[in-house]
Amino acid sequence: MIAALMIAVTISIVLGSQWGLVLPQNMVAGMSSYTLISFPLFVLGGIYMNAGGISGKLFNFARSLVGWMKGGLAQVDVLTSIFFGGMVGSSTADLAGSASILIPEMKKEGYSAPFAAAVSASSAGVGPLIPPSSPAILYSAVTGTSLGALFLAGLIPGVILGILFMITVGYLAHKNGYPTFGRFSLAEIRRAALSASLAFGMPGIIVGGLVLGIFTPSEAGAFGAVYAAFLALFVYRSIDWMGLYRATVAAVQLSGELLLIVSLSAALGSVLSAAHIPATLASFIDVLAIGDSLFLRLCALMVIAIIAGMFLDPLIPVLVPVLLPTLIAFDIDLLHFGVLMVMAVVIGQVTPPVAMSLIIAGRIAKCDQLKVFRANMPFFIVTLVFTLVLMAVPELATWLPSVARD
Repeated sequence: MIAALMIAVTISIVLGSQWGLVLPQNMVAGMSSYTLISFPLFVLGGIYMNAGGISGKLFNFARSLVGWMKGGLAQVDVLTSIFFGGMVGSSTADLAGSASILIPEMKKEGYSAPFAAAVSASSAGVGPLIPPSSPAILYSAVTGTSLGALFLAGLIPGVILGILFMITVGYLAHKNGYPTFGRFSLAEIRRAALSASLAFGMPGIIVGGLVLGIFTPSEAGAFGAVYAAFLALFVYRSIDWMGLYRATVAAVQLSGELLLIVSLSAALGSVLSAAHIPATLASFIDVLAIGDSLFLRLCALMVIAIIAGMFLDPLIPVLVPVLLPTLIAFDIDLLHFGVLMVMAVVIGQVTPPVAMSLIIAGRIAKCDQLKVFRANMPFFIVTLVFTLVLMAVPELATWLPSVARD
């Protein structure tokens, strides 16, 4: 991805007879967003939570709440994704950690391998919608949209999508006779909730601090990283200093790769703007949008985003700089479109030819990729239908931020 972006930008600059220093200047400009300071800090906090086993507390709480339902372990998988959110910065990174535990357990409980892989792959897509969300941070940095507002905008769609997945799991579990995972117990719920209360403190305090204006994005990210490290080292004692070091190295590597992609994407966006590509794109979309329909314009933009998401990971820093002039020209709500872009990321992760989430889950489940794709079709259809509803009803994304502002 990095090499491809570098080659594309360099060729565009050479063919356009632009000054050679345009590339580094645009890269630096793309990295100059104050919001981007918070990105590696949020990634660091998420990886500390994974490495320190803090996410296991959330898993136990989810198990106590929904494990007694039909298809209980699959329900727990979805609910854990809602709880944990997208703090690691990549849904595939979240998937690799959770699926390696849940998929073998589901297979032991009698679930088919393709179904177990499909549930894990699709549920991992809920995380990027739930705050604190790293895709939202990248979108905020590119567009200048309020990060706190983006966090709130993704909350209701993320919860709704998770509930729809749980309903789908329940239907398929009844159809295929999948088992429950434990019994309902108020005492167990209280015990698991108490154990997980400190883990919930991280996203709760971060989002609350941003919305109330207590934290800037960078301060919120720093607080989250320190909070996660403190819990892992001193409260739960689930990690030692060497483990913390290894987690830090992993976070630096992941953040460095993504931020380099952000800087190159900004340079590519600048080059394409100079070539009038956004203006051409806006004219093309205007032709497709019959009757000056905002919904049809959103449909055209989402088709572009979903097709790009089938090949690009990460999608937002690469595509949004190109689409931003078009969004402004059509007066499209950037807050609403930010949530739609995250949905495009979610869809792209489970759509061939790449379908990285399905590939990872299929390898863990040790089953054929085509079987995983077929098993994922109910979740894929649910995601597409919900995306259309979200496009038609922007209040699902914009209502909560507007209430917070008032």
